[in-house]
Amino acid sequence: MNPDALATLNAHLLTALHTAPAETRRLFHGRGRCWPGLEQLTVDWLQGVVLVSLFKEPQAAELEALKQQLMQVTVSSEWQQCGAHTLALQHRYLPQSTTEWLLGESVDELIITEGGLRYLIDLGKKQNSGLFLDMRYGRHWVREQAQGLRVLNLFAYTCGFSVAAIEGGADHVVNLDMARGALSRGRDNHRLNGHDVSKVTFLGHDLFKSWAKVTHSGPYDLVIIDPPSFQKGSFLLTKDYQRVLRRLPDLLSPQGTVLACMNDPAFGEDFLIDGVTREAPGLRFEQRLENPPEFPDVDPQSGLKALVFRQG
Repeated sequence: MNPDALATLNAHLLTALHTAPAETRRLFHGRGRCWPGLEQLTVDWLQGVVLVSLFKEPQAAELEALKQQLMQVTVSSEWQQCGAHTLALQHRYLPQSTTEWLLGESVDELIITEGGLRYLIDLGKKQNSGLFLDMRYGRHWVREQAQGLRVLNLFAYTCGFSVAAIEGGADHVVNLDMARGALSRGRDNHRLNGHDVSKVTFLGHDLFKSWAKVTHSGPYDLVIIDPPSFQKGSFLLTKDYQRVLRRLPDLLSPQGTVLACMNDPAFGEDFLIDGVTREAPGLRFEQRLENPPEFPDVDPQSGLKALVFRQG
């Protein structure tokens, strides 16, 4: 982060804050490698809270220069006019993802909105807040498709897809994730939006030990697969994704649809297309959903991949 890079960041932030969105959005996405020197930095707008995340440890002098630059932003007219009140710096490269509160009081939990829906997120305690902002278009797509469907949401995390599906009129959603705390937060998210939770099932199990439970509640009209790229002891993308795809014929209704997602920069969309062709040949590739414009990337194959497949 040399002075030129910090000047670039400053210009982006002032422009973004001048027209700060009403809902939660990413303000700056350095990880797309479009701005040299800022590849390990992102900035999110959490409706008054500005969260800066560092993914690689900088030199001490660079870190101090970054903090000074950020504090200069907080005295700008753009900051004052947009209603921002809190500035946080999260050190994602540290084991505990330590968060510094550079301005304002620390915030443990915060309700944010996306597409008119409300989500409860964590700040300052966990590596991830509870909602991946780059999947905004994916949640919107599910909401548009969900009317009258039975939905299976694999690797559900805090159930963002489930919230979108129920809001879109899904008959029932089955969420599966081995992290029961994340599913509990998913239940909170449904209640925040006034949803009938009797239409939602939460299975806190290891998928690969629970196929019978998952199959029993099927068949499903829509299966969503959004696994972590790597989760020690539970999921290895290069091995385990194929195991999920192999099960799709047993899970899907005759006209069923799959939304298969992947966010590992080392693999392009062909990884999923080839995998589905090999493991579930009855499915045809239909489209790749666009990523939100606030997530630019020098290589489209490195960013989020969200691919739609249909039976027949």
